[in-house]
Amino acid sequence: MRQTDVLVLGAGIVGVATALQIQARGRAVTLVDRRGAGEETSFGNAGLIERASIFPYLFPRDWRALAVYAVNGANEARYHLRDMPYFAPWLLRYWRESAPDRAFRNAMAVRPLIEQSLSEHEKLMVEAGALDLLRKTGWLKLFRSEESFAKGRASAKQIEPYGLKVALYDAAALRKVEPSLYGVHGAVHYLDPASLTDPLALTQKYLALFERRGGVFVRGDARTFRQASAGYGVETEQGPLVAREAVVCLGPWADAVTGPLGYAFPMAVKRGYHMHYAPGEGARLDHPALDADNGFLLAPMARGIRMTTGAEFARRDAPPDYTQLDASEPIARKLFPLGERLDAKPWMGRRPCLPDMLPIIGAAPRHKGLWFNFGHQHHGLTLSAISGRLLAEIMTGEAPFADPKPFSIERF
Repeated sequence: MRQTDVLVLGAGIVGVATALQIQARGRAVTLVDRRGAGEETSFGNAGLIERASIFPYLFPRDWRALAVYAVNGANEARYHLRDMPYFAPWLLRYWRESAPDRAFRNAMAVRPLIEQSLSEHEKLMVEAGALDLLRKTGWLKLFRSEESFAKGRASAKQIEPYGLKVALYDAAALRKVEPSLYGVHGAVHYLDPASLTDPLALTQKYLALFERRGGVFVRGDARTFRQASAGYGVETEQGPLVAREAVVCLGPWADAVTGPLGYAFPMAVKRGYHMHYAPGEGARLDHPALDADNGFLLAPMARGIRMTTGAEFARRDAPPDYTQLDASEPIARKLFPLGERLDAKPWMGRRPCLPDMLPIIGAAPRHKGLWFNFGHQHHGLTLSAISGRLLAEIMTGEAPFADPKPFSIERF
């Protein structure tokens, strides 16, 4: 039987970064996942480290927007009628948490994490030899009309009091920045965020750093997790593993562990898809670019141009539905000269979302030595290194750099 100080369940970007942060504070850590590191949700994101996203994605409160969403008329968000009984209670809580006062409170709670998200990643990247993956160019939010551009400018102004920078481009100015983009009325350039050329490579380099420091990664099934006399145990391909403490970093699969232990929380899954394309002859894209009016993002990656879709509200394990991606592709081809598809089939991922758009970070209230770090919604990559640091500080008795109370599971 293998023994360790801390068992971390889940080797996505959140789990690997959390394992690194705990390890850096002197604990022996073993990381367990049923697959290779970064092969689930962490594999297919848009690659943004969203330093500028203080304010979360909110449930719309404009009845005109709601009417469009109700008939699946917006490509950025799609739902399945068959799954509405499952989603309806969550959506109601999401709507309540999107009220202006609650949304502002939640934004201020996560603000310290957002503010240090990029710098914390950079510390780990230096040690992991991963700075070559980082692109500190910000990202572009594109608008097709003056009406939508006016809303985009107003939204961008809201973050400027927090020391964040934006640049505004009309069509001519944008063509100087990105000559291969067409049909855009105006754009907001968020200057503070960064992006990655290969999100999977970052997770793998973090794992390599973890192993160089003496950490162990093994394959195992979180569904075998149990309380043990010495703490907590799980079955792995190398046999039983027992640890004094355990951390759940399983994202949308966290309920595999928390449910049997009696913890309930209102988490839903927003699914998303991506496809890679070769750039057309002579075409070049230097910034991730979100088509705000049509609900998809184009990101230059090592493999090609990655197109990611908006949110699909469906059960976590329902069959994939490529409607959003198929609707986006012809629009994207008019925006940027995309060549052939490079993937055999579209990739699908699952974003774990709580209704207040805050993750769960902290102790399990009824199980000593059990800890949680999951539910990072659209910002798993962004918040992975900094949420891992916050949890590691709490676990090891350091003074936490931010108030952890807003992230406690006990808020539910």
